[in-house]
This record gives sequence, C-alpha cells and structure tokens, in this order.
Amino acid sequence: DPLTLRDMAPAAARLIRAVTARERIAIFADYDVDGGSSAALLIIWLRAMGVEATLYIPDRIDEGYGPNVPAMAQLAAGHSLILCVDCGTLSHEPIAAAKGADVVILDHHLALETLPPALAVVNPNRQDEDGTLAHLCAAGVVFLMLVEANRQLRTAGLQGPDLMAMLDLVALATVVDVAPLVGVNRAFVRQGLKVMARRERPGLRALADVARMDQAPTTYALGFLLGPRVNAGGRIGQADLGARLLATDNPNEATAMAARLDQLNTDRREITEAVRIEALAQAEARGLEAPLVWAAGDGWHPGVVGIVAARLKEAAQRPSVVIGFDGEDGKGSARSIPGVDLGAAIQRLAAEGMIQKGGGHKMAAGLSLTRAQLAPAMDRLAELLARQGAGEGGPLDLRIDSLLTTSAATVALIEQIEDAGPFG
Repeated sequence: DPLTLRDMAPAAARLIRAVTARERIAIFADYDVDGGSSAALLIIWLRAMGVEATLYIPDRIDEGYGPNVPAMAQLAAGHSLILCVDCGTLSHEPIAAAKGADVVILDHHLALETLPPALAVVNPNRQDEDGTLAHLCAAGVVFLMLVEANRQLRTAGLQGPDLMAMLDLVALATVVDVAPLVGVNRAFVRQGLKVMARRERPGLRALADVARMDQAPTTYALGFLLGPRVNAGGRIGQADLGARLLATDNPNEATAMAARLDQLNTDRREITEAVRIEALAQAEARGLEAPLVWAAGDGWHPGVVGIVAARLKEAAQRPSVVIGFDGEDGKGSARSIPGVDLGAAIQRLAAEGMIQKGGGHKMAAGLSLTRAQLAPAMDRLAELLARQGAGEGGPLDLRIDSLLTTSAATVALIEQIEDAGPFG
C-alpha cells in the first residue's frame, strides 16, 4: 500500500491539484539511471494527463549531485510545483530557496532527523519510517506515488494512465541501482521485464538495438547493456540525455539519442580504464587489507569515479572511495560491502565537518571535500568503518545451498531456475 509511506497522500494530492489546475510543473532529477527513470515516469504520466513538465537535471561537473540554490530559485520563479526525484532529502538550503513553489521530494537516500522544508518528503529511508520499504529505489517510490495518484483520481470519478505499462522503467532503475530483489522490488522487475519484452517504448527499443540485444531482456541485460548506456549521458556527456530517451514517444528522436548514448558509453569505458589502472596501483601501494581502500587523483573524471570505486571494492572486498580533484576541490564516490553502512559513515564525516558534504545509502555514497581534508577524512572514515568490522573479513565465504550431481545438471533444471527468477 503506497500509504504506508509518510507524506504519500499529500504528495499525490498536490500532484493531482497541479494537473487539474494546469499549473506549471518542474521535475528536478538526479543524473543516473534511477533519476532518469523516475523523471521519465513522471513525464509520461503527466503527458498522458495533458501536462508537459519542465525537466531539469544538474550537470555532474558544474553543479554536482542534488538540488542547488540557483537552480531551485530559477525553477521556483516559473513553476508552482517542483518534484525532486532521487535527490533532495539532504538539501535543506536549496529547498528553502524555492520560494513561491511547493516542493515534493521522492527519494530513497538516507535522511537526517531534520527534513528539508518541503511540502512532502516521501522516502522509505526517513528516520521515522519503519524500514519495510527501505529497499525501494527512487523509481519505485515514484511509481507508488503514481499508484496513489491514480487511486485518488478514481475516487474523484476520473481515470489515470496505465501504470502497469510503465513497469519497464521501474525494473530498469531497480536493477541498475542495485536495489535488492526482494518484496515489491522483485515483483516490479519480474513484471517489468515482461513489459520490456514487448518493445513498445521507443527509447528502450532503440537502446536495445544499439546494444545488439537479440533476446528477451534479462536482469543482466538491464544491468550491463542498457544501464551503462543510459548512465553515459550523465557521466561524461549531456546530463538529461538518458531521461529524455526514456521519456520520448518519438521513434526517430529515440534512435538518434540512443546512438549518441552508445558512443558516449564507448568513450566512458576508455576513460574508466585509464582511471582504474591509476587508482588500483595507488590503492595497492597503500595496501588492500585495510578497513578502507581509497585512491585520489588530479583530473580524474567525476563521472567515472563511482565505477572505479566499485572495481576497487570487488578487487579488495573492502569498502572503497575514489576521488577526482579539480584544483583544490574533490568529488568522490564510495562503494561498500554487505554489513558495512558506508552512507551513514560518510554522513557522519559531513556532520563532523571533515568533508564539505556527503551522503547516500548503505552500499553507495558520494562526497565532496577539499585537498586539505583528504588525508584526515580518509583516516577518520577508515576508523568508522573498522568499528563496523570492515577490515576483519578474509576470503569470501562460499555458501552452498545444496549439492548437485553432474547428471542432474540438465537444461530443464536451468530453465526451471530461470523461471523462478529474477534474482539479485
């Protein structure tokens, strides 16, 4: 039930009021797949209701993650409702800058005890939530809000858009954001893959074609073929390209945008590999057995540090941080291992003033800091992670559910296992 999340009813009611009154609506979204999918869900729903929304996605390099004061003030000057998706939970000052507009936040990142001054903050990871839906990504939160909006429309005798046809976008975001496939997430992905297999959405169809997908979509295809291409625009190119591709209903536009994203993804791979080699050498020189593995370098593209952090985490099986510096200012990304809450540790660094800002969730986080803050911040982060047991693990345990004889490994068994999916 969407109403298990706090602020859900007023968020949906405000959206319906804006649509009914034909108010100007803006969508401020993060530049990754979850943000782009969330924005696309809203754009498609609003378009079906006869409203064209303004899309604003910040530039990763020039503006960084989340709402900023100039952007929010600019949007508030021309819109009466701003929907912040996959961001905004920690953006107290920027939300306050949206004077004259109502702000609704639809997010999943870890929250502080004090929430920003928005009309509604719908987030399963608010401190006053019970955690039953904490596994949702932002697109899942947006989808549930649209479910509630449609329910309120039905109560008023009106018909809302078909939401089941939008589950392909929720599935894409859920898989690429590495949300656990449990509970409603598993249902979203299982049904979303069926929707995607129909190839009815122009953007995803064009993207599948450039990725040379010649079979029915799988979670692997979402995570490793489609996701990286959607992300490429936000990483090293045009920030809103992925969201516009997912939202477009024009096949010709979709083909052109998919080709551009495919090329950007090729460029991104080359940049990533160069940074990975440098970062791994640096981390190995420090030692890969510490509670924290980290690397920092001048000119490392902020759009690829998250990918490289994930590679370091995989290599060392330790929480990792990779930071790219431009002059004295650094932007970094962090990835964690199961059982270690990296987002909370980085939030604590920010609260202690050891970094400029930072936040995220248990498995992934981002941070900004100065060059002078680098060494003490990494030392402090290693200390916080050590308290959670980050440096105690040896080789990964191989947990075996059951033994299978060679003769039992049949095609029929594999097909049965695949039918029981998705997994992850």
